[in-house]
Amino acid sequence: MIIYGKQVVLYILQKHPELIEEVLFSKEIDKKVFAKFLKLGKKIIKLDNKKAQSLAHGGNHQGFFLRLKEFEYQTMDELKQKNFIVVLDGLTDVGNIGAITRSAYSLGIDGVIASGVKTLNNSGIIRTSAGAMLDMPFALYPNSLDLANELKQSGYALIGATMDGTDLKKYGKITQEDKVALFLGSEGEGLSGKIRKKLDLKVSIKMHNDFDSLNVSVAAAILMYNLKG
Repeated sequence: MIIYGKQVVLYILQKHPELIEEVLFSKEIDKKVFAKFLKLGKKIIKLDNKKAQSLAHGGNHQGFFLRLKEFEYQTMDELKQKNFIVVLDGLTDVGNIGAITRSAYSLGIDGVIASGVKTLNNSGIIRTSAGAMLDMPFALYPNSLDLANELKQSGYALIGATMDGTDLKKYGKITQEDKVALFLGSEGEGLSGKIRKKLDLKVSIKMHNDFDSLNVSVAAAILMYNLKG
């Protein structure tokens, strides 16, 4: 798994050096930084510009690359030990998932589950979350309805973000002891009808101007911040 970009590469070097298998550069870097990579005892490869662009698929790599061990998802048994989890129902956009994961980690959310999808671009999410995905308990669950049923049976209250939900300002914060799963739907379709029927509470963010909606990652951050006890 290839990760690129200076910020996330240096974050992984500092926080998760055990995940690094190879170090790759396409430009000269600071000697002090290079010395830190040397201490890893891993293979260091110099890339030409063409190869670097290919590995980054045209993205802004800044000359920094890592080859990492494959990402390991948390099991549901592990996630169900958590109190406040966020469920991403059908989200596939790497930028949105990364931004939500980054916000969730920053705000002290206990875990994230991507549901309704079979695979994710883990390297992309690690990059767009600025490395937060590596520190956030993260699980994959292909069927959203089955997940909702499993969480209910495990004692979770299901809260969903919907356009017709209760204004968030009228709903208090959850306590640290509450077991809550916040469901967020995709930007295009929102939560499915079957998931909406399973919800214990629907919440929304009141708009002051006549506008369609917020980006899902922005809405997620607002909801998590206001609901978190």
